[in-house]
Amino acid sequence: MYISPRSVQVRNLFIAIANGSITLVILLIAPLGLMAVIVNTALVAAATYGTAIASDRIILYLQGDRASSAAERSRIQSIDQPSIESNELDRP
Repeated sequence: MYISPRSVQVRNLFIAIANGSITLVILLIAPLGLMAVIVNTALVAAATYGTAIASDRIILYLQGDRASSAAERSRIQSIDQPSIESNELDRP
């Protein structure tokens, strides 16, 4: 499955925002100072984003051979398919 780089960035950003929001809610319940809550929430969001980026790169590395072979198969299939010319369509 192919996902565009922009889609990957948006997905990773939403994952980081979701984890940061959950952390914010949990930390607001705990008796901590506001600055500690804000810093901790920002750190969780940044760590989540970094982890998502790292995992995407690991997956791309592990699927590198598969992606190149899929591209090669696609290229070969497009070469093997006969083209239909307009005079062939007019035949009964």
